[in-house]
Amino acid sequence: MISTKVEICGVEFKNPVIVASGTFGFGREYAEYFPLSRLGGISSKGLTLNKRDGNKGIRIYEVASGIMNSIGLQNPGIDGFIENELPFMEKQGTVILANVGGNTLEEYIISVDKLNDTNIDIIELNISCPNVKKGGMAFGIRSKTAYEVVTEVRSACKKPLIVKLSPNAEDIVEMAESCTKAGADGLSLVNTFNGMAIDIYNRKPVFNNITAGLSGPCIKPIALRMVYEVSKAVDIPIIGLGGIMDYGDAIEFIMAGAHCIQVGTANFIKPDISIDIIEGIEEFMKDEGIKSLDEIRGVV
Repeated sequence: MISTKVEICGVEFKNPVIVASGTFGFGREYAEYFPLSRLGGISSKGLTLNKRDGNKGIRIYEVASGIMNSIGLQNPGIDGFIENELPFMEKQGTVILANVGGNTLEEYIISVDKLNDTNIDIIELNISCPNVKKGGMAFGIRSKTAYEVVTEVRSACKKPLIVKLSPNAEDIVEMAESCTKAGADGLSLVNTFNGMAIDIYNRKPVFNNITAGLSGPCIKPIALRMVYEVSKAVDIPIIGLGGIMDYGDAIEFIMAGAHCIQVGTANFIKPDISIDIIEGIEEFMKDEGIKSLDEIRGVV
């Protein structure tokens, strides 16, 4: 017998496969392809206190071995999520992570306070958002700023708190250590890399915002290295993500130290790719005589 169960922050996942924020909406569209109860968990579309329409212009752009996105956190807002989306998610029989962003510390605090009284299991704090009160630099770039944000959110948060780290941080290990000291119960990494694409015929950037987030298999080796380094530096659970396309990629992240993994860009290629990954992990464990993922976590 094998067991793919994983526990993070007191929350039990039936398997380590979570679908990543921003690539799965709130699950409605994907429910047409497979039972969402098969998933270990769902990380919601990135939520902000108030409803956002997102960025104008091109939002998704394909590049070699990946995609770039400039969605701009389009979402229904916290109240819209609680009223219209959460009831559907609660019926799916899987762990719910609410991914929360904001442009000010006050927005984070109010959002978390509203979510405290819901049935979500975990709050995933997105600190890649720009701090409008400090000139627009993301909260997750400098460790000192991240420490201040996580400390304040931790004091207001009644749910397990996982902080999603940006690979664009000045020092990813120092960032992880700062968030841990500030009270994070776990970490997820990495978010998208900051990149750029140029339209050579119109002689201008592809995106209205000049830069955009890069994801997909092209970032996997770097994301894997970051998960490995962070896992050696902190003693809280890690959710690894970045270019995971099959069960082998998922196993690599677990061997690098991740408790769970998230599948993002791959969802756009094959809507039920997560089922392939879950079944692939199970077959790998059977073939290798592995009874629990604890046996291989962090073995590298």
